[in-house]
Amino acid sequence: MPTSSEFDRLVEVVATLRSPEGCPWDREQTLESLTQFVLEEAHEVVDAIERGDLTALREEIGDHIFEGVLLAQVAAELGAFRVEDAIRAVADKLVRRHPHVFREDGRLHDAASKERAPSADAALSRWDTQKAEERMAAGETMPTLGGLPRSLPALLRAYKLSKRAAGVGFDWVRAADVVDKIREEVEELAEVVPSGDRPDPARAEEEMGDLLFAIANLSRKLGIEPEAALRKANEKFTRRFDAMESAIVESGRRMQDMSLQALEEQWEQVKHR
Repeated sequence: MPTSSEFDRLVEVVATLRSPEGCPWDREQTLESLTQFVLEEAHEVVDAIERGDLTALREEIGDHIFEGVLLAQVAAELGAFRVEDAIRAVADKLVRRHPHVFREDGRLHDAASKERAPSADAALSRWDTQKAEERMAAGETMPTLGGLPRSLPALLRAYKLSKRAAGVGFDWVRAADVVDKIREEVEELAEVVPSGDRPDPARAEEEMGDLLFAIANLSRKLGIEPEAALRKANEKFTRRFDAMESAIVESGRRMQDMSLQALEEQWEQVKHR
């Protein structure tokens, strides 16, 4: 079945679910209540990609598209717009912001045309230029750090905020300078957590935030996306911890009964393996 027919069927199914004859749960959803599910589905798409599970990815992409159609259906019922309006808007934007691919009339540039972008960096630069021109034409004034969704994972948002600031010259010269800043933040956090005393929660939270923000800056200077790096570290820790726990269970012991030193020795054995 053609893609358009499958998409039309999905739109009809969603409209039916929202109808009086449809599903009580779907009828109760609002734009606000659906935000958590949109974020969850996006994370599940990323998870399938990182696991290399293309079968799961097929399903997760479908779920992600469903959330978009459901949001558009709710918006249509509010009299705001329909799903075809959203699709038309994004298609028009893609054509408009790729002047190195499409001519003004929508036709493709010739393969040898000088209008074509010679590299990915050049293409991104043209996208950003076109985006800025559209905002100026619309009379929009956007601050340097404006427009980043607050719903982004905090570490990723810190990375993007620092990247925007660096784009206008507010940046460290070298990655080593950021390392010095991280040492400074660690020392400030250590001052808040004296041995044997309970730290001031508000102050500790502030200093921890400063430390994490500095670490996000170092990731940017090193060309590392921190959210992806932390996900990989999480997976590595999970893999090693599971292996350690399995080895302990197989030996007839319980982790709860072991000393910290014994656990650390077992952990080192797993790492060496």
